Amino acid sequence: MRPILSVEFHAKDQDIEFEEESVTLHSPEELLAFVSPGGGCERIPDEVDEIRMVFLPPEHPNVQNPVADLATTLQLGMVVFYGPLAEIASVAEQLLDQAGRGQLSRSFLTVIGVAS
Repeated sequence: MRPILSVEFHAKDQDIEFEEESVTLHSPEELLAFVSPGGGCERIPDEVDEIRMVFLPPEHPNVQNPVADLATTLQLGMVVFYGPLAEIASVAEQLLDQAGRGQLSRSFLTVIGVAS
């Protein structure tokens, strides 16, 4: 299965930026599992000051609606989503739904600025 998303953890020490690690995910469900309690989000090192979730371009362009494939950015606290508009909008809707159901990890809520 082709990956759809790369999650990159970045930190900055003085003026030097470095990547902590990167995780490749293959579906939006894997992303939602990652940000759910026990899903791995809790293991993010304290030094990380930005999490970049980079959605890869779709395997097949949307010829019916090219706006769906436009590159966009959404920032929630220290989490920055990059990628096709349709993917970002879909994931944002799913995150809202999971937040309303109490299905997001406390650490993810903290990094997006909702909890402390």
